[in-house]
Amino acid sequence: MSTTRPYSPGDRGPEPSGASGASEGGPQEAGASGGGTAAVASASSGGPQVRRLSFEDASGVVPLARDFARQALYAWGWLPAATADQRAAAEDVLLVVSELVTNACLHADGPDGLVLGCDKKVIRVEVSDRGTGQPAPRTPHRAGRPGGHGMFIVQRLCLDWGVVRAPGLAGKTVWAELGAPA
Repeated sequence: MSTTRPYSPGDRGPEPSGASGASEGGPQEAGASGGGTAAVASASSGGPQVRRLSFEDASGVVPLARDFARQALYAWGWLPAATADQRAAAEDVLLVVSELVTNACLHADGPDGLVLGCDKKVIRVEVSDRGTGQPAPRTPHRAGRPGGHGMFIVQRLCLDWGVVRAPGLAGKTVWAELGAPA
Protein backbone atom coordinates (compact mmCIF):
# COMPACT_ATOMS: atom_id res chain seq x y z
CA MET A 1 0.00 0.00 0.00
CA SER A 2 1.95 2.98 -1.21
CA THR A 3 1.30 6.36 0.19
CA THR A 4 2.47 9.91 0.12
CA ARG A 5 1.36 10.60 3.66
CA PRO A 6 4.17 12.22 5.63
CA TYR A 7 3.80 9.57 8.31
CA SER A 8 2.07 6.30 8.84
CA PRO A 9 -1.05 5.46 10.82
CA GLY A 10 -0.48 5.24 14.54
CA ASP A 11 0.86 8.77 14.93
CA ARG A 12 4.49 7.89 14.28
CA GLY A 13 5.84 10.98 12.61
CA PRO A 14 9.26 11.57 11.12
CA GLU A 15 12.19 11.81 13.46
CA PRO A 16 12.23 15.32 14.95
CA SER A 17 15.87 15.93 14.09
CA GLY A 18 15.66 14.59 10.53
CA ALA A 19 17.11 11.46 9.02
CA SER A 20 20.73 12.42 8.63
CA GLY A 21 23.53 12.94 11.07
CA ALA A 22 24.17 11.53 14.50
CA SER A 23 21.71 11.50 17.33
CA GLU A 24 22.12 13.83 20.24
CA GLY A 25 23.88 12.27 23.18
CA GLY A 26 24.10 8.81 21.64
CA PRO A 27 27.40 6.98 21.81
CA GLN A 28 29.26 6.47 18.57
CA GLU A 29 28.93 2.91 17.39
CA ALA A 30 31.84 0.92 16.10
CA GLY A 31 31.42 -0.83 12.80
CA ALA A 32 30.58 2.08 10.52
CA SER A 33 33.56 1.42 8.30
CA GLY A 34 33.68 2.71 4.76
CA GLY A 35 33.46 6.36 5.78
CA GLY A 36 30.01 6.44 7.35
CA THR A 37 29.33 7.71 10.86
CA ALA A 38 26.99 5.72 13.08
CA ALA A 39 25.23 6.66 16.30
CA VAL A 40 22.95 4.80 18.67
CA ALA A 41 20.20 6.32 20.80
CA SER A 42 18.40 4.14 23.29
CA ALA A 43 15.06 5.33 24.53
CA SER A 44 14.26 4.92 28.18
CA SER A 45 10.98 3.55 29.53
CA GLY A 46 10.55 1.05 26.71
CA GLY A 47 10.20 3.62 23.90
CA PRO A 48 11.58 3.18 20.42
CA GLN A 49 15.28 2.59 19.88
CA VAL A 50 16.96 4.60 17.13
CA ARG A 51 20.19 4.13 15.20
CA ARG A 52 21.55 6.64 12.68
CA LEU A 53 24.13 6.28 9.94
CA SER A 54 25.54 9.23 8.02
CA PHE A 55 26.88 8.43 4.55
CA GLU A 56 29.13 11.51 4.43
CA ASP A 57 32.36 10.55 2.60
CA ALA A 58 31.27 6.90 2.58
CA SER A 59 31.95 4.44 -0.20
CA GLY A 60 30.07 1.21 -0.80
CA VAL A 61 26.95 2.64 0.80
CA VAL A 62 24.60 -0.28 0.05
CA PRO A 63 26.70 -2.94 1.81
CA LEU A 64 27.50 -0.40 4.54
CA ALA A 65 23.76 0.19 5.09
CA ARG A 66 23.01 -3.55 5.13
CA ASP A 67 25.79 -4.23 7.65
CA PHE A 68 24.56 -1.35 9.82
CA ALA A 69 20.98 -2.68 9.66
CA ARG A 70 22.15 -6.22 10.43
CA GLN A 71 23.99 -4.95 13.55
CA ALA A 72 20.81 -3.16 14.65
CA LEU A 73 18.73 -6.32 14.13
CA TYR A 74 21.14 -8.26 16.34
CA ALA A 75 21.03 -5.53 19.01
CA TRP A 76 17.22 -5.49 18.93
CA GLY A 77 16.87 -9.28 19.13
CA TRP A 78 15.54 -9.85 15.60
CA LEU A 79 18.70 -11.86 14.88
CA PRO A 80 19.69 -14.58 15.36
CA ALA A 81 16.29 -15.74 14.30
CA ALA A 82 14.75 -18.69 16.15
CA THR A 83 12.12 -19.46 13.50
CA ALA A 84 11.76 -19.26 9.75
CA ASP A 85 9.23 -16.41 10.12
CA GLN A 86 11.66 -14.41 12.25
CA ARG A 87 14.46 -15.01 9.77
CA ALA A 88 12.21 -13.93 6.89
CA ALA A 89 11.20 -10.74 8.75
CA ALA A 90 14.86 -9.84 9.33
CA GLU A 91 15.70 -10.53 5.68
CA ASP A 92 12.78 -8.31 4.63
CA VAL A 93 14.24 -5.44 6.67
CA LEU A 94 17.65 -5.91 5.04
CA LEU A 95 16.08 -6.02 1.57
CA VAL A 96 14.08 -2.83 2.16
CA VAL A 97 17.20 -1.05 3.43
CA SER A 98 19.05 -2.19 0.28
CA GLU A 99 16.27 -1.07 -2.04
CA LEU A 100 15.83 2.39 -0.48
CA VAL A 101 19.58 3.09 -0.39
CA THR A 102 20.01 1.79 -3.95
CA ASN A 103 17.18 4.06 -5.15
CA ALA A 104 18.90 7.05 -3.52
CA CYS A 105 22.12 6.07 -5.36
CA LEU A 106 20.41 5.65 -8.73
CA HIS A 107 17.94 8.53 -8.65
CA ALA A 108 19.23 11.13 -6.17
CA ASP A 109 23.05 11.32 -6.28
CA GLY A 110 23.33 9.04 -3.27
CA PRO A 111 21.87 8.88 0.22
CA ASP A 112 22.72 11.34 3.00
CA GLY A 113 21.68 9.17 5.91
CA LEU A 114 19.89 6.11 7.19
CA VAL A 115 17.75 6.03 10.34
CA LEU A 116 16.45 2.78 11.81
CA GLY A 117 13.87 2.91 14.57
CA CYS A 118 12.45 -0.06 16.43
CA ASP A 119 9.64 -0.43 18.91
CA LYS A 120 8.08 -3.72 19.95
CA LYS A 121 5.90 -4.05 16.85
CA VAL A 122 7.49 -2.09 14.00
CA ILE A 123 10.85 -1.29 12.45
CA ARG A 124 10.96 2.03 10.61
CA VAL A 125 13.58 2.57 7.90
CA GLU A 126 14.29 6.13 6.73
CA VAL A 127 16.69 7.04 3.93
CA SER A 128 17.35 10.72 3.28
CA ASP A 129 18.78 12.22 0.11
CA ARG A 130 18.93 15.54 -1.74
CA GLY A 131 16.97 14.37 -4.76
CA THR A 132 13.84 16.04 -6.09
CA GLY A 133 12.21 12.95 -7.58
CA GLN A 134 9.17 11.19 -6.19
CA PRO A 135 9.62 7.43 -5.65
CA ALA A 136 6.80 5.26 -6.96
CA PRO A 137 6.37 1.64 -8.00
CA ARG A 138 6.68 1.22 -11.76
CA THR A 139 3.22 0.86 -13.26
CA PRO A 140 2.28 -1.46 -14.76
CA HIS A 141 4.63 -3.82 -12.97
CA ARG A 142 6.17 -6.32 -15.35
CA ALA A 143 7.89 -9.18 -13.58
CA GLY A 144 10.05 -10.11 -16.57
CA ARG A 145 11.31 -6.58 -17.19
CA PRO A 146 14.79 -5.83 -15.78
CA GLY A 147 15.11 -3.00 -13.26
CA GLY A 148 12.44 -0.83 -11.74
CA HIS A 149 11.33 -3.31 -9.10
CA GLY A 150 12.67 -1.53 -5.98
CA MET A 151 9.60 0.38 -4.87
CA PHE A 152 7.32 -2.49 -5.91
CA ILE A 153 9.33 -4.72 -3.53
CA VAL A 154 9.12 -2.09 -0.78
CA GLN A 155 5.36 -1.76 -1.32
CA ARG A 156 4.87 -5.53 -1.10
CA LEU A 157 7.03 -6.10 2.01
CA CYS A 158 6.08 -3.11 4.14
CA LEU A 159 3.09 -2.22 6.27
CA ASP A 160 3.31 1.29 4.82
CA TRP A 161 5.77 3.69 3.23
CA GLY A 162 5.92 7.31 2.18
CA VAL A 163 7.97 10.41 1.51
CA VAL A 164 8.64 13.37 3.80
CA ARG A 165 9.91 16.67 2.45
CA ALA A 166 11.06 19.48 4.71
CA PRO A 167 9.61 22.82 3.58
CA GLY A 168 12.27 25.06 2.09
CA LEU A 169 14.96 22.38 2.03
CA ALA A 170 16.24 20.31 -0.87
CA GLY A 171 15.74 16.58 -0.75
CA LYS A 172 13.46 14.15 0.98
CA THR A 173 13.26 11.24 3.36
CA VAL A 174 11.74 8.01 2.11
CA TRP A 175 10.41 5.92 4.99
CA ALA A 176 9.06 2.41 5.24
CA GLU A 177 7.71 0.39 8.13
CA LEU A 178 7.84 -3.36 8.59
CA GLY A 179 6.08 -5.43 11.21
CA ALA A 180 7.91 -7.45 13.82
CA PRO A 181 7.78 -11.22 13.42
CA ALA A 182 5.11 -13.05 15.39
